[in-house]
Amino acid sequence: MIELRQEEPADLWEVEALYDLCFAPGREALSSYRLRDGVDPVAGLCLVAREDGIVAGAIRYWPVRVGGAEALLLGPVAVHPTHQGEGLGGWLIRESLERARGRGWARVMLVGDAPYYGRFGFARLEAVEMPPPTNPARVLGLALVPGAWDGIAGAVTRAA
Repeated sequence: MIELRQEEPADLWEVEALYDLCFAPGREALSSYRLRDGVDPVAGLCLVAREDGIVAGAIRYWPVRVGGAEALLLGPVAVHPTHQGEGLGGWLIRESLERARGRGWARVMLVGDAPYYGRFGFARLEAVEMPPPTNPARVLGLALVPGAWDGIAGAVTRAA
């Protein structure tokens, strides 16, 4: 049985190993990582899924600003290859979004595949600019509160 719980400091090396396994080398050179440098993740939203004590999946969130407004940056989310196709990624996303909503966050964004994330309600953010070289078609957002993205435009910057 898979157990889902909040990520703790002791999980760090296992979660990083999962991300290394699931993503291409050089993942930390991506523009989204520059937004995370020197910023702590949003602890209550970072989750780890374990089966028999072994990390099967993980998701993290980071505070950012978009045109001066607070937002969450979702990512990375990863599922161990032995658990892919079981719905674990969707569970991590849905559960963490509910926790974000419950903690009063209004908006979430990510850089990802629209067909995959669209099923969770994410849509392209036309007026939001991620640092280059991000493909603008992959900048997606979800309003956790109706209208939360209305009028929000501009560059994504690190949270202070």
